[in-house]
Amino acid sequence: MMPGGPEQALRNQILSQQMGSSNTINPEQIEQLVENYTNLESDAPIYVQYYQYMSSVFLEFDLGESLYSEDTVTSLLAERLPWSMLISVYAMVIGYSVSIVLGAVMAFKEKSRFDSVSSVVVIGLNSTPYYVAGILFIFFFSIRNNVFPTGGRYGLGIEPGFNPAFMQSIALHAALPILSMSVLGLGTALTMRGNSVRVLGEDYLRVAELRGLRNSRIATQYVGRNAILPMYTQFMIGIAGVLSSSVIVEEIFSYPGVGLLVYDAIQVRNYPVLMGSLIVFTLVTIVAILIADLTYGFIDPRISSGGNNE
Repeated sequence: MMPGGPEQALRNQILSQQMGSSNTINPEQIEQLVENYTNLESDAPIYVQYYQYMSSVFLEFDLGESLYSEDTVTSLLAERLPWSMLISVYAMVIGYSVSIVLGAVMAFKEKSRFDSVSSVVVIGLNSTPYYVAGILFIFFFSIRNNVFPTGGRYGLGIEPGFNPAFMQSIALHAALPILSMSVLGLGTALTMRGNSVRVLGEDYLRVAELRGLRNSRIATQYVGRNAILPMYTQFMIGIAGVLSSSVIVEEIFSYPGVGLLVYDAIQVRNYPVLMGSLIVFTLVTIVAILIADLTYGFIDPRISSGGNNE
């Protein structure tokens, strides 16, 4: 229903390439190129195409083929998904780990200078878009200081395999995307601080102090464990948020993952690739929320006991 489409996108690309060139292509040749490069063959009504597509996805588990190649969408996603998961998982773990520790320390030092300064810094970082952080990282760490590469999965001329040079190159190329995406999880520090402050006023903490327990044990097993429980669902939902944010991050760093695949599909209106990627993102979100709902009772036994345990 949107204006344009894969045929119009390819026509515009051909016309833009021949601008300023002496070799011009007549409209008949353009239509022939469009017919050859886009495997659009169905002239059925839109509702018939929709039924056929949904049937192939859910009954045959077939996401279709790319409009500009003979590659299947499943093979394209299978090739790039591990690379996107690499930077997404590490970014999420780093962001949430730093936020949890920082939030707990801020709660213990409530109303101190450290708490005030940390709150301002966290609010500022949380208000900074992750793609702006990515551009700043490229400018300072790649262009100015040449510490990290500006893009790609690994360096040119390196033999892929389980060897130290290849692993080091992967880590260097993934460092800046991971750091920029970690900004998404820093806002959790304020949530952790609020939860910890509420827990600090509970009676069982006073009992633990009267029993003479160590401060480290009180902080980890009494305060930290109870303060982190409300964040479990937020953590699982954050998996989808970090994965979907890779669309812009991978385009900035030219990191060939699912995010860059989606970005390129949007540019040329490659609908099967775009739809297949969005289905994967949706499934990841649904599965993460379902796992959170099913496992929250194991994380917090008070939920599974209900009203039977006062």
